[in-house]
Amino acid sequence: MNSHPAEKPEHEKIDGDTPTMRLFALLEVIAEKDQPFSLQGMVEETGLPKPTVHRMLQQLEGVGVLQRESDGRHYSTGVRLRKLASNLLINNTYHGARHTVLRQLMEEVGESCNLTAFTGSEVVYLDRMETVAPLRFYLQPGSRVPAHCSSTGKLFLAQMTPMQRRRLLAHMPMTKYTSNTQTDPVKLEQELEVVRRNGYAIDNEEFLPGLLCVAVLVPAAEGRSNLAVAIQAPIMRLTHEKALHFLPALQRAAKALAAIESETAPPLNVAT
Repeated sequence: MNSHPAEKPEHEKIDGDTPTMRLFALLEVIAEKDQPFSLQGMVEETGLPKPTVHRMLQQLEGVGVLQRESDGRHYSTGVRLRKLASNLLINNTYHGARHTVLRQLMEEVGESCNLTAFTGSEVVYLDRMETVAPLRFYLQPGSRVPAHCSSTGKLFLAQMTPMQRRRLLAHMPMTKYTSNTQTDPVKLEQELEVVRRNGYAIDNEEFLPGLLCVAVLVPAAEGRSNLAVAIQAPIMRLTHEKALHFLPALQRAAKALAAIESETAPPLNVAT
């Protein structure tokens, strides 16, 4: 005779937890969304009663964790949740291990290296290791740069579906920072297709004059990656050809960073 109690359906497990844990479980489901979602969609996905989900969404909207879309029926992540996500990434408990990888990469290539993530429509610097060379560009952890004209930003954009990318770019300012900045959506789309095929991206003085960057994604265990590692230096020291020569070192660093990220704790049991 089986002495273990029968497993409850996922929605019953969540419904039997504390209100705080139910909200957290719902946030985990929301965090996986790459587009706005509706109340009914959440009801169908979680199996929770509609009044319960409606109340939870109202609570999250009320404190700025979620925001209502212009149609009044769909929700998306709010400013407060995006800020929380950025702060968590920057202050990750694995910061020391990440920094060690960046330092080793910097020592190998002799140029500044950084780790970035994608948040909203921008790239945020999570960590950075500066070169000892006298001429350098200072971008501190927490700095934000536009996606359309940065090497890591183009990597993040390239792994989106065309529909997701078009929706994002339609609401994102395509500012022209230098004469090399690409602001034509059609030409940018063509470049992103090349980036997707190549597995790396280059920023050739597209955000800051005189700065060249090369980047690769940090491999993710599942789905899209939200981490990228890059080398950047003045063009007088880092040519396009030299940047490509550094790709093997970048890829080794990316694999090392992926191994660090995989050591995170397993997620809570949530309804999906």
